[in-house]
Amino acid sequence: MSSEAANSTPVYKRVLLKLSGEALMGDQQFGVDPNVVIRIAEDIRGIQRLGVETAIVIGGGNIFRGLAASARGMDRATADYMGMLATVINGLALQDALEQADVLTRVVTAIEMRAVAEPFIRRRAIRHLEKGRVVIFAAGTGNPYFTTDTAAALRAMEIKAEVILKGTKVDGIYTADPMLDKTATKYASISYLQVLERQLRVMDATAISLCMDNRLPIVVFNMREAGSIRRVVMGDPVGTTVGV
Repeated sequence: MSSEAANSTPVYKRVLLKLSGEALMGDQQFGVDPNVVIRIAEDIRGIQRLGVETAIVIGGGNIFRGLAASARGMDRATADYMGMLATVINGLALQDALEQADVLTRVVTAIEMRAVAEPFIRRRAIRHLEKGRVVIFAAGTGNPYFTTDTAAALRAMEIKAEVILKGTKVDGIYTADPMLDKTATKYASISYLQVLERQLRVMDATAISLCMDNRLPIVVFNMREAGSIRRVVMGDPVGTTVGV
């Protein structure tokens, strides 16, 4: 095999992409920016055409934040369920953009709502991936008190994904918030324990612990750079890798 052919082979066969709800906002303060969703869909189409089986877990913070509402006095469980419903709205928006880009997509939800999405059945979700469909997991884990970060770790394990790709607005994990501290330096790689001990806000502690227990790597990268997902799946040194 030539080196050129080798370089065209993705290093991952099955990935789980974790997107925050805010990733869909663009420069807006709320809601979904259709242009941003279309760009994300085009990036996902790019890795699908490489033969990478792609699952997605999406947050709902661009519409409703359960934790913030709980802090203002709303019942936590009720607030979390409302946040889960927001993730379904985002999932449907992303599904629409993907299907306009000729990518077969299924929205799979942990809270049953058959009129708009399939209920989560693990084996069916895996079969969708094997058939080349993008699977969007919505409604988190279906339980209050768990974040979509934890849902991403759980679903990644259930479908036997090889890696979690955590799309953010910065190009990796830094010693401090690079938006606030100009002296912050980026880690090329870091261990799960270091993330927990240094309280780095990559994913919540439950999600990091779950990944650590199952040795599932996480790659944190800048989702706003066009083509960045492709670079990650091709094995380019992009972002920060969290591992053993």
